[in-house]
Amino acid sequence: MKIIFTGGGTGGHVFPLVAIAREIRRIYPKKDLELFYVGPKDGFWLALLSQEDFIMKTIVSGKLRRYFSFQNFVDILFKIPFGILQSFFMLLVINPDLVFSKGGSGSFAVTFSARLLKIPVFLHESDVVPGLSNQKTSKWAKKIFTSFEKTEFFDPKVTTVTGNPIRKEVLEGDKKSAGEVFGLTFEKPVFLIIGGSQGSEAINDFILNVLESLLKSYEIIHMTGIENLKRDRAESQVVANQNLQKYYHAYGFLSEEQIKHAYKAADLIISRSASGSIFEIAAIGKPSILIPLPSSAGDHQSKNAYAYADTGAALVIEQDNLTPNFFIENVQMLFLNPSKIEQMKQSALSFAKPLAARAVAREILEFLTLD
Repeated sequence: MKIIFTGGGTGGHVFPLVAIAREIRRIYPKKDLELFYVGPKDGFWLALLSQEDFIMKTIVSGKLRRYFSFQNFVDILFKIPFGILQSFFMLLVINPDLVFSKGGSGSFAVTFSARLLKIPVFLHESDVVPGLSNQKTSKWAKKIFTSFEKTEFFDPKVTTVTGNPIRKEVLEGDKKSAGEVFGLTFEKPVFLIIGGSQGSEAINDFILNVLESLLKSYEIIHMTGIENLKRDRAESQVVANQNLQKYYHAYGFLSEEQIKHAYKAADLIISRSASGSIFEIAAIGKPSILIPLPSSAGDHQSKNAYAYADTGAALVIEQDNLTPNFFIENVQMLFLNPSKIEQMKQSALSFAKPLAARAVAREILEFLTLD
């Protein structure tokens, strides 16, 4: 049994593939199973996927953009056709039973090649607004899975709402272990700040701007993004009183082992609103403040955030409204109202779909074993 996974090189595309692959292996432990990854070359994510026993294949990646850019001409005329050519011959040689796509850059070349070779394609869309690759692929996909009930573009009659696949391992954290891993004092409520798998300069800059005020009342675990870590750590030493430094814990990236403990320790999570982050936050039942990325394609982060916040599980603060007084007032109001915090926790758990990865894995295996 050969399955090809494809998706753009970000955490939002890669982590769900990992979650689904793990569930497939749990359900179908036979030795005749081979899982491949075909997608853009990105050293960080390729290293992570290779640890999951994927057979790795890379292609030239072109991007389908919703806006005018001269780069579109390069990608559409050269990169995407070359990527399709590479994918076509890879699929011809591998001869997979199914292609599973998470969308994003590079995935269209793979799914289009699968169409030409009459290989069944399944796709999963994380966001309320589908990416262009998934919009195109949906026209020939055998099955479409979505995270949100009201996902735009797709016909509800041909979609299955599963939620966003998350790794069940991130739900297995321990508060005591978090104290040891991060050096937490637990003298104050703990904030976990995550700006996506690559961090967020806008959120980082804002947090550093109000860092001393926050550290007087809260302890912070801050995932800055690998490229931002050195600068942000240095700046934190300047902007915050030395006596408060022990309450600030900055990391470039949180591994699976780290994030599960950080989730468990957090009293409040401040995050961008990519689907992956939302569904992990919901599954661990934590209150959150979501700050959508203003430049996200199709404004999907904002639509994700409000779809989630409508359940009562989160507050949304648009980046343009992210001012020190407004932010700190919202945080203080939450912690002065324990019943509100509890209601947000329960709403998060009600929204959560922690078995999404297993549901998708079962659909894939049922299709292949019954076909």
